[in-house]
Amino acid sequence: MEKSGRPEKKRLFGLSLLLSMLVLILEGMLAVVVAVVYGITRESPNAGGGSAMFILFLPVVAVFGIMVAGAVSVALVFPAALLGDVLGRRLGGREAWWWVPPAAAAVSLVLVGSVVAVSGGADPAAAAVGWFLTTATITVPALLWRSRRERIFKPVILGGVAAVVLTAVLGGVGLGTGVLEEYRPPALASADIVGRWSDGQGGTVTFTADGHVTAVDIDDDLGGWGPEGDSTDPDRPEGADSRCSGQGTWTYEPGGGTWSQEVAVTVDPCGFDLWYVGGTASRPTLYQYIGDPDSWDLYVLTRTDGGP
Repeated sequence: MEKSGRPEKKRLFGLSLLLSMLVLILEGMLAVVVAVVYGITRESPNAGGGSAMFILFLPVVAVFGIMVAGAVSVALVFPAALLGDVLGRRLGGREAWWWVPPAAAAVSLVLVGSVVAVSGGADPAAAAVGWFLTTATITVPALLWRSRRERIFKPVILGGVAAVVLTAVLGGVGLGTGVLEEYRPPALASADIVGRWSDGQGGTVTFTADGHVTAVDIDDDLGGWGPEGDSTDPDRPEGADSRCSGQGTWTYEPGGGTWSQEVAVTVDPCGFDLWYVGGTASRPTLYQYIGDPDSWDLYVLTRTDGGP
């Protein structure tokens, strides 16, 4: 069948914008799934309540995501699609899809370069990865932006949702079969706690087998918040030395699993109480939260001897 010869109409700017936003949102969902699966395999604290808080703020996250998708579409995707058409006409004599990836790479290079310049520099490898991921992120919506194909929203939605679901399923299967190893804190016993632990900044905690503990220059100011959200020392004068030293007692509580292990420390001059178990079997750590537990900012002690 012969074509009519009439040039295909460009999609209206508003529809192209919506299509770009849709693709970026789907890409964001895919990135979240990958990040969650990857995060499960990486060493991390048990910041209980984080998932519940994320669900609680999901509507706000969704609105924010839509706003970001719109801004990225206007600021990055549209310029990449337009630059691709210009390059095609100037260098190739006609518009062609293969000019879009180089155009997207150029646009993302400007963005990443600006971020690096403003931040005062970055690791070259990290900058290269950021540039590649940014290029990949805006290339797909930029290609679809210039597409003249009709009825494209439905296949984009179906394909994007399928990619997200498939990635989640593969991640779940990988974790379930052990191909991807889920991180869990090492299972310790009281004997594993005995010894000298350091914060790497001159502070040490020494546990003895008879239940006594000696703290030397341990930071007692955890951003004003303990593990349960209570103030560690609300009466400490501003600017006062937050390091504490003293002797006291300790006990190990195995809890109901590796995530609930606790080392209860009582040293009168110090405000800290519970330490949680982290790290790995070959490199166990004890930690407390600094500030809000959801921030995962930790004060960490590591062993400085070979164990008991």
